[in-house]
Amino acid sequence: MSAVATPLVSATAKVVHPVPAPYLALALQTACYAVNACPDADAARAAMRRNIDRVHRQIVASRAFIGPGLKLVVAPEYFLTSYPLGDALPAWAEKAALAPDGPEYAQMRAMCKSLGLYFSGNAYETDAHFPGLYFQTSFIIDDSGEVVLRYRRLVSMFAPTPHDVWDRYLELYGLDGVFPVADTPLGKLACIASEEILYPEIARSLALRGAEVFLHSSSEVCSPRLTPKDIAKRARAYENCAYVVSANSAGIRDVDFPESSTDGLSKIVDAKGEVLAEAGTGESMVANASIDIAALRRQRRTPGMANMLSRQRLELFAATYAGSVHPPNTMLNAAGQPFVPERAQFANTQRDTINQLIARGVIGRE
Repeated sequence: MSAVATPLVSATAKVVHPVPAPYLALALQTACYAVNACPDADAARAAMRRNIDRVHRQIVASRAFIGPGLKLVVAPEYFLTSYPLGDALPAWAEKAALAPDGPEYAQMRAMCKSLGLYFSGNAYETDAHFPGLYFQTSFIIDDSGEVVLRYRRLVSMFAPTPHDVWDRYLELYGLDGVFPVADTPLGKLACIASEEILYPEIARSLALRGAEVFLHSSSEVCSPRLTPKDIAKRARAYENCAYVVSANSAGIRDVDFPESSTDGLSKIVDAKGEVLAEAGTGESMVANASIDIAALRRQRRTPGMANMLSRQRLELFAATYAGSVHPPNTMLNAAGQPFVPERAQFANTQRDTINQLIARGVIGRE
């Protein structure tokens, strides 16, 4: 068995901190400029550097209006690259995936140190233990420029996840590396990626590890009607007695995809499920609000029907969750080593899973 990999939560994030005073958080609604059309990896990396510079300038300008109490900024999903459009996994890894110690992270770390604030975003990231693969990774960088948390998206339709290499991933990182929570001077922070806000088990697993603020980088449909994700943000906040800081993109540009399809409604939701601030469409700093960790902890400590976190009876559901729906280890070979699949494997695995659910009677036959 190989040595355990570098932890995905910094050891410095485990220091006991005093209860933070209220501070301002911003769900930065910024446009995503795609790198898909870049002719090579060098051009894509240059585009990513420009994207980071642009976000840096937007944060500086936003703080000038919001005020010096701004301590936490969340950027949208895809803010560096957009998403792969049919690219083979190794090709997208070369073009658009960040190395954990690469220059893009160095640039964002320098940004946080110079601004003296926390920054969370989402990017495609390589891992030396899984060559040829990449993981969609939400990260938190603190005000000293240290990456204090990396969370790899667990549920994805068209990208590798830790669950696809499950046995090897657990061997390397352990379960706390799957559900990392950073204990910081701003409270206990955790990340939820994109559509994972629809999966209550993910937020609950983080909350039961102490998470108080969910940082949600997303790129999702904006509609005048309530969308599934928009409903889920309120639900995850209420049922876990936690804040949700959710940053949506202000459109995805430089691809044929209609750019405003994923645009708007970045928001901050409090522990009662109330929306504190919400952006319209377009690039916006409107989704900013105060985060009061002391008030949240008082709410969590108060007995009553609304204290959902303390009323969980997990043993009731253990047997149900002990079974399998989508299989693990779909990207490990018979020897337990990771391999790079063809993109068709994603859809084929889902078809097989649906057929298994039909055979078990979970899904009815037509």
